Amino acid sequence: MGWNTLDDMELAGKRVLLRVDINVPVDNGVVSDDTRIRRVAPTVADILARGGSPILLAHFGRPKGQVVPEMSLSPLQPALEAAFGAPVVFCADCRGPAAEAAVAALQDGEILLLENTRFHSGEEKNDADLAAEMAQLGDIYCSDAFSAAHRAHASTEALAQLLPACAGRLMQAELSALEGALGQPKRPVTAVVGGAKVSSKLELLGNLVEKVDHLVIGGGMANTFLAAQGIDVGKSLCEHDMTGTALEIVAKAQTAGCKILLPTDVVVAREFKAGADNQTVAADACPADAMILDAGPATVAAMADVLASSQTLIWNGPMGAFEIPPFDAATNAAAQQAAALTKSGDLISVAGGGDTVAALNQAGAAKDFSYISTAGGAFLEWMEGKTLPGVAALTR
Repeated sequence: MGWNTLDDMELAGKRVLLRVDINVPVDNGVVSDDTRIRRVAPTVADILARGGSPILLAHFGRPKGQVVPEMSLSPLQPALEAAFGAPVVFCADCRGPAAEAAVAALQDGEILLLENTRFHSGEEKNDADLAAEMAQLGDIYCSDAFSAAHRAHASTEALAQLLPACAGRLMQAELSALEGALGQPKRPVTAVVGGAKVSSKLELLGNLVEKVDHLVIGGGMANTFLAAQGIDVGKSLCEHDMTGTALEIVAKAQTAGCKILLPTDVVVAREFKAGADNQTVAADACPADAMILDAGPATVAAMADVLASSQTLIWNGPMGAFEIPPFDAATNAAAQQAAALTKSGDLISVAGGGDTVAALNQAGAAKDFSYISTAGGAFLEWMEGKTLPGVAALTR
């Protein structure tokens, strides 16, 4: 790998500025989902076990450079202590005299949580002076916040330039999984891309057709590709103004030798609600007063053949309106097959994005995927082939 990890660092007696993403939901002052906190626990444990002092830097919400009490990290203290199994001390600033005093008072085995970095306007401006003040607090910079790595902020990019820098265990796992899926993957490689709009994933599709062997397109964006072929999609969600772009992506795929799989049959309904009356028709036979809400069984079977012949899978976006049964059938079937192939050792599977994680969890498939990314924007930008500032800053 082209970046340092904790294994490359001497941690004994060192103050480790650990950038984490603990932007978790809080209800009535209590953390309601500690998934993101638990995922950084291995890095914290490693630093403590090797004699280092973890000093947590994190953002929370969008205070836009103002001190907003409701966006303080203070309420996270109990959840952090529970997940890390160690005492967590809170400091009401992430720079300056108060932070310096808190660092000086830190005892062996303790963790220091600094206040929301976005309470300072310099954070989102990637301000060099703010980064320099943060750098005074530590000896080593460690990033475990891949989900914030697509932002060039003071605590994700500028700070990494001022201290010996490395990736934490979560960041290391994320980068390894993505490098394995798109960098030098085992072929054939299949990408499953779903979701509502082609316009939101233009760069993603353009990048993928040059890197994968098969591209499966589902969800609302598949309707735009069908419409581009002159197919009437009725009242379906469809970006008719993007059909020319869809044809360009198809042409680019043909040049690159990437095979695109679109629905050949679809599940249609007149109402967008759970249990709505529905029927399965050929993709070119959607009634004028109906909308396409899922891929049909023939399409699912074709997907199954593609997955069975693949060695690497990258997944972003559902195949249909997965939140509403029975329009979750295609997503569930494909997810469960991908999970089974992964479990048997026949497939490396990497997935990411909010709707994707929700869909895979709903299908009971997430636990068997090789890697599930908690990052949204950063995962997408990596798949689009963009350089992420927070990753580039860690490069050896």
